Amino acid sequence: MKLKLKFIFNMIAGSSPAISLLACALLTIPVQAQQADVPPTGPRQVTPSPSPAEVDPSPDPGTETMLLHLRDTRFWLSGQANFVFQTHPDFPADYSGTHSLNPRYEKATSRVMTLYTGARLNNSTELLVDIEEAGGAALTEGFGLAGNTDLDIVRNPLLSKAPYLGRGMIHKVFALSQDKVENERSFLSLFEELPRRRLELRFGKFSMPDFFDVNSVGADTHFQFLNWTTDNNGAWDYAADTRGYTVGLTADYEDRNWGFRFGEALMPKVANGIDLVWKVWQAHAENFEYELRHGVIPRKSGVVRVLAYRNSANMGIYRDQVVRAADEGKTPDITDHPWHITHKYGFGLNLEQNLTRYLTAFARAGWDDGRTESFAYTEVDQTFAEGVGASGAWWHRKQDRAGVAFVSNAIKKDHQNYLAAGGLGFLLGDGHLAYGRENIFESYYTVHVWRGIYLAPGVQHINNPGYNRDRGPVVVPTFRAHVEF
Repeated sequence: MKLKLKFIFNMIAGSSPAISLLACALLTIPVQAQQADVPPTGPRQVTPSPSPAEVDPSPDPGTETMLLHLRDTRFWLSGQANFVFQTHPDFPADYSGTHSLNPRYEKATSRVMTLYTGARLNNSTELLVDIEEAGGAALTEGFGLAGNTDLDIVRNPLLSKAPYLGRGMIHKVFALSQDKVENERSFLSLFEELPRRRLELRFGKFSMPDFFDVNSVGADTHFQFLNWTTDNNGAWDYAADTRGYTVGLTADYEDRNWGFRFGEALMPKVANGIDLVWKVWQAHAENFEYELRHGVIPRKSGVVRVLAYRNSANMGIYRDQVVRAADEGKTPDITDHPWHITHKYGFGLNLEQNLTRYLTAFARAGWDDGRTESFAYTEVDQTFAEGVGASGAWWHRKQDRAGVAFVSNAIKKDHQNYLAAGGLGFLLGDGHLAYGRENIFESYYTVHVWRGIYLAPGVQHINNPGYNRDRGPVVVPTFRAHVEF
């Protein structure tokens, strides 16, 4: 035990000032607080329990933490630190462009550290505030892949490394029934119980995947997969700034076995931009999701989620830029247009199904119209993902997790023609394009080392990086270190 504590304090002492500050702040939590079972810090939607006929529950012991948590349930204070190291060896490439993945050996390390705080103002209202610090780098600064290998990266290396406000929101619950259901407290909801039938409103700064397209085995970079298009629906160009956050309002109606949620959010000024457009009557995003908590296998629990969205922003149109560039004898530029509002819409399907007590399968499918510029998330117009997550309780390691997944991404013909003519997106652009679907295989194993310390080796294999058959395949070994405070 002394050796482990010495290792931890040495790690803190040798870290950046932001890490040390976060660790020292959390170490001041009162020692008389009791240890609580805390759910994983990835996005997770707490739902009422299904009927007994549908239940095949997988064991969920909660996530162990380094430090004791507050006894008073009116407040929340926790933290996390996530470090991801990735590399890739040389891979074949007939040519490379401005936004190509570097075909030569390279390595990169990213970090995200978060301090989660919250306070219940009364029995139906709470305030949630998270402070975050992100740094490090991505392979090739994040260019060259639609399904990028590290969802934790900040896609603009010029952003300040200072801590910033990640989330800051008011959460209000309106009871529509007298009966209650238990609620797993987390940084997104402090209530111990909620009305079975209710309306939840949230207003402020948040990330759309906190509440939409959630999946219990494929949505969490802290303990599960890391690829952008494994953890999220790649064809869902959800409203976000460079760091993945937006400002908006969500309304979530929950009943016994189903729910429906709506979100209205601000869009960025430019593709992958840090600044949002505050004229909501011009640039905005609408998101709709229906959730049915019912398995597709008899006597096995599951969830079906159907997503639809519509974005309005200053987005270019691929076909117009290709035609214009051909007439003028130059390379197309999707950003070369006056300010004008165009629209993008798309749909998603998210399935989650218990197979056994220890195995849960998931699948996602997504489609968008592909006519307008990929703007906020990634350059994907069609996607299909499937995978399986396993609980370590199966092999008597209840805090461990493992998973495998396969993802296939695609873009529409107008988008293909733009890249083939030498155009640059905010992520892709090889100067030419021999089109092929970008296919990704990902696996990981998360091992619990001690208390809140988790290590996770993994690997990703990518065919046709950036949809280009003239480049790749590329193998990306991964190692993640995660600490829950």
